[in-house]
Amino acid sequence: MFRSRRTPKGGGVFLEMDTAKAEARARGLEVVDLSIGASDLPPPPEALQALKQAIDDPATYGYCLKSGTLPFLEAATEWYFRRYGVRLEPRREALSLLGSQEGLAHLLMAIADPGDVLLMCEVAYPSYFGAAQVAGLEAYLMPLGPDLLPDLWAVPPAVARRAKALLLNYPNNPTAALASEEFFAEALKFCQHFDLLLIHDNPYLDQALKPTPSPLALPGGRERVVELFSFSKSYHLAGFRLGFALGCAEAIGSLEALKAPIDFNQYPGIQRMGMAALGIPQARLQADAQTWANRRQAMVAALAEQGWTVPLPEAGMYLWARLPAGLALDDLQFARKLVAQTGVALSPGRAFGPGGVGYVRFALVQPEAVLRRSAEKIGDFIRREAQD
Repeated sequence: MFRSRRTPKGGGVFLEMDTAKAEARARGLEVVDLSIGASDLPPPPEALQALKQAIDDPATYGYCLKSGTLPFLEAATEWYFRRYGVRLEPRREALSLLGSQEGLAHLLMAIADPGDVLLMCEVAYPSYFGAAQVAGLEAYLMPLGPDLLPDLWAVPPAVARRAKALLLNYPNNPTAALASEEFFAEALKFCQHFDLLLIHDNPYLDQALKPTPSPLALPGGRERVVELFSFSKSYHLAGFRLGFALGCAEAIGSLEALKAPIDFNQYPGIQRMGMAALGIPQARLQADAQTWANRRQAMVAALAEQGWTVPLPEAGMYLWARLPAGLALDDLQFARKLVAQTGVALSPGRAFGPGGVGYVRFALVQPEAVLRRSAEKIGDFIRREAQD
């Protein structure tokens, strides 16, 4: 019998929640799914129009080699220059991705060997854990402080010397925390000290009302940072699986070499769609950011009315909340029972790593009125549980 050499773990919590949601629907409940961070806002019409026009262009039908991605990479580096004032070389410091999730998994394989260490936070996007495992890396999980940032210098030097990369993500999923330019400067200093690549997964930058820093733009960033960008959150195009990597030419070259025998790049029509999206004025993206801010405020206020105090983050499409006191339920039990009784689905915190046990994540992917009704259902559920 064939036996797989390496089967990635993870996904079990989400599979359990998927089953719980399906069972709730089967019983006739209307499920309000606040467990998945899939934006419900509409994509930019000019991006969809660019894709529609490309479908009628026979030049887009063949394989897309690296040279075919150059217009897209030029648009990506020009976008970065407008945003952060650093002009990158599209042929050497940029690479198209089939989404940043694919890019991260292949980047870890490209820059590290099995047995090397990856430094990452104890609360993180679930695919980070799987990507590290598939690459054969030992994930060293850094605890988060009260500011939801790791103390990098608390990493034991013996561990840091075995590491190849530091993986960060701000604005963060699931915590919605922000990192300052000073934090990133210190992270670069730490990476320089231990000769690490700093990988920054940055899909949520347009969900903040104020500009967020890019470590790639800081002094020394181009030599030591790879930053991953996605069209899923800023432009609400998650299903099209498009992203790009910018930064350290050596790491980008290693990633390109690894990807070459694996894929022929994204369909050129989708790349044209991405180019159109990158040209959208910042003012329109800020309007979407305001929508997320309004939803954060509305849900935090609605939960407070139900007696559940939840921190109000400054950015992002998520709320990260410790379970209310007095419940005889862990986070997975809470989420499963909540959807079974009310139809409101949240993500159990343990899905985001060991530091998430006892928390839940709200994805604010519904209009404010739906969020308020969901908060009322959650409040009723908590009061029933507290009485039992």
